[in-house]
Amino acid sequence: MGIDLKTVKHISKLSRISLDDKKAKKLEADLNSIFSFIEKLNELNTENIEPLTSIAETTLQLRKDEIKIKNIRDQILKNSPEKNKDFFVVPKVVD
Repeated sequence: MGIDLKTVKHISKLSRISLDDKKAKKLEADLNSIFSFIEKLNELNTENIEPLTSIAETTLQLRKDEIKIKNIRDQILKNSPEKNKDFFVVPKVVD
């Protein structure tokens, strides 16, 4: 399958992208290169190949969910911009 200059200009018109002749010829060559690579990939036999979802075939290490530090509310609330003993006070975002 080949893409000619007329098709490139038609696609650019449909997508509302302005191309001069130099860019259109470069794009024509690039698209033809991409399509020839796709045709090569289509020739591959993938009959017994499992789909790949990740290149890392490892599983995450699970750990026991434990509370290591208790009662750190005061330490956390020291970072609050406005002083309040129970929660963070943030600026109102909805009028």
